[in-house]
Amino acid sequence: MNTVIDIIYYYNYAVLFYFLIIVTVYILLNVISFRNISKYAKKIKYAELKEIFRIHNFKPVTVIVPAYNEENGIVESVRSLLQLEYPDYQLIVVNDGSTDDTLLRLFENFQIRQISFSPYYEIKSQPIKAVYLSPAYPNLVVIDKENGGKADSINAAINISKNPLITVIDADSILERDCLLKIARPFMENENIVAVGGTVRIANGCKVNQGYIEEVGLSKSWLARFQVVEYLRAFLFGRNGFDVLNGILIISGAFSCFKREALIEVGGYLGGSIGEDMEIVIRLHKELRKKNKKTRVTFIPDPVCWTEGPETFKTLASQRVRWQKGTIESIRLHKDLLFNFKYGWLGTIVFPYYLLFEVFGPFIEISGYVVFIISLILNIVPFNFAVAFFTAAFLYGVVLSTLAVCLEELSFKKYTKVSDLLILMAASFLENFGYRQLTAFWRFKGFMEYIFGKRSWGKMEKKGFKKKKEQLQEIEANLEDELV
Repeated sequence: MNTVIDIIYYYNYAVLFYFLIIVTVYILLNVISFRNISKYAKKIKYAELKEIFRIHNFKPVTVIVPAYNEENGIVESVRSLLQLEYPDYQLIVVNDGSTDDTLLRLFENFQIRQISFSPYYEIKSQPIKAVYLSPAYPNLVVIDKENGGKADSINAAINISKNPLITVIDADSILERDCLLKIARPFMENENIVAVGGTVRIANGCKVNQGYIEEVGLSKSWLARFQVVEYLRAFLFGRNGFDVLNGILIISGAFSCFKREALIEVGGYLGGSIGEDMEIVIRLHKELRKKNKKTRVTFIPDPVCWTEGPETFKTLASQRVRWQKGTIESIRLHKDLLFNFKYGWLGTIVFPYYLLFEVFGPFIEISGYVVFIISLILNIVPFNFAVAFFTAAFLYGVVLSTLAVCLEELSFKKYTKVSDLLILMAASFLENFGYRQLTAFWRFKGFMEYIFGKRSWGKMEKKGFKKKKEQLQEIEANLEDELV
């Protein structure tokens, strides 16, 4: 019995030490990010992006939109993307074997016509049934293919693409009009860059008009508000901090940009992957840095992409379980990077960090809470330890989330209403008392499911950015007038 009590006693201290380490790491990332974002904000403050692209040799972009059963929002999404500001870009929509009327909606609204085609490259994908062009929109291409998943759809589009830069977005994402100008700029400034990720924000509660964010706001759902804080924390000082170390292992699948030749060189996306966005980035590091040590994957902190966050526990749980499985899969597939000094900070610091805190973190955290509660009930640990554990487990989350909101206000100031900032501050505090533990449990569930062989995607249901019928009719009428 004493042996069991000793194990429980020392495990508490091990978990406390774990929390202290992660607090230290996050604070360091926060300091690095604050400096990096301040530097970036000054850099772009007086920059005229359009003028820069007139002076320099810009690289044409292909925007790839994988679409599976997106009939409710595909028309609005495509019309929005056709109005992006960029000197030369191609838009490829991939109908990935949809079972609804996604393809029909594209026929009805963009007058697409089938053409003969031959792919530029041969990256493996499910068979392409047809390729369509639109006489009304010369830069719009629609691919109809057999179902193969998101990664497979991207590969099929790369085979059709003609431009040197590939931008991948989700069909339900909302992009700011100048997002292509921003995300393509790093490729002009540094030839060693092979991939660029942009910031993703939660659009719930924002006023959407004709496919664009007209007014930034917050949802009435606290579940969505907690995600706003989460995304601020993850992007503003998480990925931004790792960017300084050239150690970004993931750029969001909702909005990312790549050199096409780099994707082709590594064989494209991994078909059937659970976390295709993370796996492709790690593989780019792994394969291309062997040939060029200066190869870089970077990140842009501007808010450029807005996405809908889940507002039900069921949907959010499914998302987080899937994310955890994708992280584990990507780390497992490229485990030879662990403590591999050939890859600099990425192999010696970033990869071990992801293994310890992202892969095993949920298991350590959930088991730590359980053991701590048992210890309190059995009076195994002293009161001062309980205070230290509570402070490390909860207070650091409050501080880091609050810092993320402050960093947003000091840098990009998207939330202009005082009431919204106060709500975000409240969310920064409240998320640590239930929400964060719940997300840790879902990640723990994903960890256990992956270990025991359940590695499917699961379902992700979304409400969509709904509009009144009259407003949709008005938008369609305006577009028809423009064509005339």
